[in-house]
Amino acid sequence: MTINIQIVKRGVDLVGHSRAEKIDSRERILDAAARQIRQGGLESVSIAELMKAANLTHGGFYGHFPSRAALIAAALERALERGEAAFIAAQPANGPVTVKSIVNRYLSPAHRDHPGEGCAVAALAADVGRARDRTVRTHMITRLDRSLEDMAEAMGNGPEADEAALAAWCAMIGAITLSRVYSGTDRADEILKVARQSVLDLEARGRSAK
Repeated sequence: MTINIQIVKRGVDLVGHSRAEKIDSRERILDAAARQIRQGGLESVSIAELMKAANLTHGGFYGHFPSRAALIAAALERALERGEAAFIAAQPANGPVTVKSIVNRYLSPAHRDHPGEGCAVAALAADVGRARDRTVRTHMITRLDRSLEDMAEAMGNGPEADEAALAAWCAMIGAITLSRVYSGTDRADEILKVARQSVLDLEARGRSAK
């Protein structure tokens, strides 16, 4: 009886270990794919290269995802989560979230120069806009809606704040995109500076109108 119990326990341990390994492998694939799409776009993902980067065999891919499209949708969700987490981590520990704190963190040279680690919206909005898969659009819309709500709250809430928040994010995402085009030149920093001031002016006009 003791031997049988030990055998059963060993079998349970092996199953648990196998499941843990599978979860860990899936996480490595997702993390690698999330970095890749932020760096090179949705269509830059190669399953063979991705599995190699995750230190896994090519043949094991379909044990984790039913298709490449499913991987890309999941990778976009992961990229959005990672970008949001990095943005939150850069927030000052004390004090409320303000328009200035949002703008300074988002429109920074560090964010511009590291697209693989930054906001997935700025890196992938054009790709997602062209995507036929509605799932990838839904993931990005959900993240964008949260950003708009946060900005509107920082601007004081209300209809005017909602409109100002939309204008602010249009300016900020556009500025990051254009600044990356001009990367390595003085114009790259100028774009960020002008966009920062534009959003702050937008906030000031809204508050003075109340």
